[in-house]
Amino acid sequence: MTVMHRPIFTMSNKSFLSLLFLLILFSVFFVFLPPVFSLTVETQAVLEFKSKLKDPLNVLGSWKESESPCKFSGITCDQLSGKVTEISLGNKLLSGELSPSISVLDGLTTLYLPSNNISGELPPQLGNCRNLRVLNLTENVMVGSIPDFSMLRNLEVLDLSINYFSGGFPTWVVNLTGLVGLGLGNNHFDEGEIPYDIGNLKNLTWLYLAGSQLIGEIPESTFELMALQTLDISRNKISGNIPKSISKLQNLVKLELFVNQLTGEIPAELGNLTLLREIDISSNRLHGKLPEEIGKMKNLTVFQCYLNNLSGELPSGFGDMPYLTGFSVYKNNFSGEFPTNFGKFSPLASIDISENQFLGSFPRFLCGGGKLRFLLALENNFSGELPDSYAECKTLERLRINKNHLTGMIPDGVWALPHAGMIDFGDNDFTGGISPSIGLSISLNQLVLLNNRFSGVLPSELGKLANLERLQLNNNDFSGNLPSDIGALKLLSSLHLEQNSLTGSIPPELGNCSRLVDLNLAWNSLSGKIPQTLSLMSSLNSLNLSRNKLSGSIPKSLQKLKLSSIDFSDNQLSGTVPVDLLTMGGDKAFFGNKELCIDHDSKTLMNSVLNACSKDHRQKKVLFFMVAAALLVLAGILIVSYRNFKLGEADLESNSEGENEVDPKWKLACFHQLEIGADEICNLEEDNLIGSGSTGRVYRLDLKKNGGAVAVKKLWNGDGVKVLAAEMEILGKIRHRNILKLYASLLKGGLSFLVFEYMANGNLFEALHRKIKGEMPELDWYQRYKIALGAAKGIAYLHHDCSPPIIHRDIKSSNILLDEEYEPKIADFGFAKIAEKSHKESDSSSLAGTHGYIAPELAYTRKITKKSDIYSFGVVLLELVTGRRPIEEEYGEGKDIVYWVLTHLSNKEDFLNILDNEVASTTVQDDMIKVLRIAILCTNKLPDLRPTMREVVKMLVDADPMSSECSFDRYNKDFI
Repeated sequence: MTVMHRPIFTMSNKSFLSLLFLLILFSVFFVFLPPVFSLTVETQAVLEFKSKLKDPLNVLGSWKESESPCKFSGITCDQLSGKVTEISLGNKLLSGELSPSISVLDGLTTLYLPSNNISGELPPQLGNCRNLRVLNLTENVMVGSIPDFSMLRNLEVLDLSINYFSGGFPTWVVNLTGLVGLGLGNNHFDEGEIPYDIGNLKNLTWLYLAGSQLIGEIPESTFELMALQTLDISRNKISGNIPKSISKLQNLVKLELFVNQLTGEIPAELGNLTLLREIDISSNRLHGKLPEEIGKMKNLTVFQCYLNNLSGELPSGFGDMPYLTGFSVYKNNFSGEFPTNFGKFSPLASIDISENQFLGSFPRFLCGGGKLRFLLALENNFSGELPDSYAECKTLERLRINKNHLTGMIPDGVWALPHAGMIDFGDNDFTGGISPSIGLSISLNQLVLLNNRFSGVLPSELGKLANLERLQLNNNDFSGNLPSDIGALKLLSSLHLEQNSLTGSIPPELGNCSRLVDLNLAWNSLSGKIPQTLSLMSSLNSLNLSRNKLSGSIPKSLQKLKLSSIDFSDNQLSGTVPVDLLTMGGDKAFFGNKELCIDHDSKTLMNSVLNACSKDHRQKKVLFFMVAAALLVLAGILIVSYRNFKLGEADLESNSEGENEVDPKWKLACFHQLEIGADEICNLEEDNLIGSGSTGRVYRLDLKKNGGAVAVKKLWNGDGVKVLAAEMEILGKIRHRNILKLYASLLKGGLSFLVFEYMANGNLFEALHRKIKGEMPELDWYQRYKIALGAAKGIAYLHHDCSPPIIHRDIKSSNILLDEEYEPKIADFGFAKIAEKSHKESDSSSLAGTHGYIAPELAYTRKITKKSDIYSFGVVLLELVTGRRPIEEEYGEGKDIVYWVLTHLSNKEDFLNILDNEVASTTVQDDMIKVLRIAILCTNKLPDLRPTMREVVKMLVDADPMSSECSFDRYNKDFI
């Protein structure tokens, strides 16, 4: 060896220095100018990574072969070696799949791709990136099992939460002892337990395992994670007690254990965690009292333990907490008096103590911090008067104290809450009247005062509540006239004034409430005639005018309302009962009106017990109609003559005035090629009426020139121009096979028409409940699936392919129309909004949508988001899968199909019982369950946990019943 190296050591000094210089130069070259080969490999790797992604925002536009990766947006390189160390592309709307090519990036320390739409499986080759410290892929749509990455010993943050990963829970994570943050929640793992040696992760500060199908008890080693600040294992099936050893987690700030199967009592040791700010142990099976020690946790900002079996009094210490903002303990068995100072020293924003047994005086200081927005205290035993301190609580958005034993008068200022969307004082013993200051509650959409002892006249200021949708004043002692100002409430859908002492006539202006669905004026002393204008309430479904002193005849025009419930009994009405109304209500709807009768033919046909009209009455009736007909003919002749005279006069004026002419013609705007004239559109026949909704009446029109058919919507007066503008703005610009085509609009004066493509099979709601031969449902599962996928594509187009996005705001089965091939089309854009960047612009001043389809968050916010559309579409999917309606009596009072489904699921047998048994053959049951699971995801109570419409489309594609290779593995296990 020494012989071989001897020549080197015997070199001259000059040669040695030359060689040393070359070595130094070579080293500098490699340090500051990395080898071309290395750059080429990394460039190719990231370009291959790019090729697998779809980039609608062009955020990868700078990723070009001619450039160094270090110049690519979202990429960071090491300054010395030039190697890629970080890829950071969070929330860039990227879709597609992850390429295994990035596994050659041996210098990669951070792969940060959260909040995108990346799908496919996680490449196991990522395990070659041994320097990786951060791997964050949360909020994507990735599937398959998570590969074993236990070799990535440098990992500090691993966040794969909120995806669709399946298979077994990745227990190998316990080997990554350097982890500081671990997120695996909201995936679809097989049922399994938390690894017993999770305590190996001593450095962990954040642990998120929510919604991971976890069972069993919390491992004792969990409480060895001394550095832990956030522990979230909510929405699982964790059982057992909350151990006393939880007190070891002295650095814990946030504890989320809600929606599990925890039992036993809450340990007093929990109160030793003095840094805790948020506690949520709701929806478990906990019992016993709340330990006094919890009342001493001065740093608490949020405390929630609703839906348990807790009892006893609340610790008085809650009244002294200085930072408490949220408190929810509803549906427990708490009792005793409420802590006196609760809210006095804290910025309380939300409190829900409903459905307990609290008694004594109503707490006075809940709005002491001036921040209170939601006050829910219904179904308790509070007594006495409502404290006048709430008169100054102008921040309130929702006030519900119904079903208590409260008395006295409502403080005047409480009637004037400018931000309140709901005020519910029902089922108490309040007295006094409604203050005229109610007119200042301009945001109010629900006012519920039923079952009290309120009295006095109804203030005309009620007519100023432009956003009011529900007015329930029944079973009180209100007197005087029904104010005509109520006719100004254009959004009103439910009006209950029964069981009061109202007098006078029904104001004709009430007919202006065109969206009214439910009208009940029974058990009053109303007199006079039934106004003809009630027939203008095209959405009316239930009408009860019984037990009043109404007289005169029943307007025939009411027949066109197609009511499902009607009651005119016990009045002083006379004349003939309109046949259609008799069919709707039966005899009992007209009992107690001695002067009412029906014609002989109807009596025989319907086997009615009502009196038949006398012959003399019929002769008078015939004579009346003959005279009326003659008058109509005469009037028609006069009108035609006058019209011809005016047209001739207009022509003369046109010739003489030139440019000063006022154009008497219709304004016709066309958006698609169609040979149609204004005269055709105007001459609509009632026999061709095919539908009526909140924005207008729809007619079928057969075209003269091409023999085809179109649908013409005649918009209601008043809001017609607004609806016309909304639908023209949206439908006039967009094109999609699953969006209803708008051919033209027509406008003149107060009349407005929209011309759409004609949909031969009506709407989805009707089709779902129609029968064909043999009492079989019209739609089998294959047709329902096709409709679901097509409708999803239409909504996804509105949300993701329109710029700016369009939010429909009234997705429901009756707004999904079906052509002759049952291809679905999204229709009725009268309430749609174009989403803007500004929060102010994206807030809606009124609640749009239909009961049963409205997302739960819209009960406390008016901010318009795509997620509310997704919730509504989830309800449509539930209709398709179950064959049920969104609202049915079977669900219970105030409940809907979403509640019914969620409370009927625990195993596969329950899933099968929920399916529509008329179409759920064994060959399609699994496919129906896949769609049911998608529906449940869409109707998640938390908006952020609902998928996007793009994700919904992808999941529905995977659920295709016609595909023999369809893969839906991520839904193989229950996740409820």
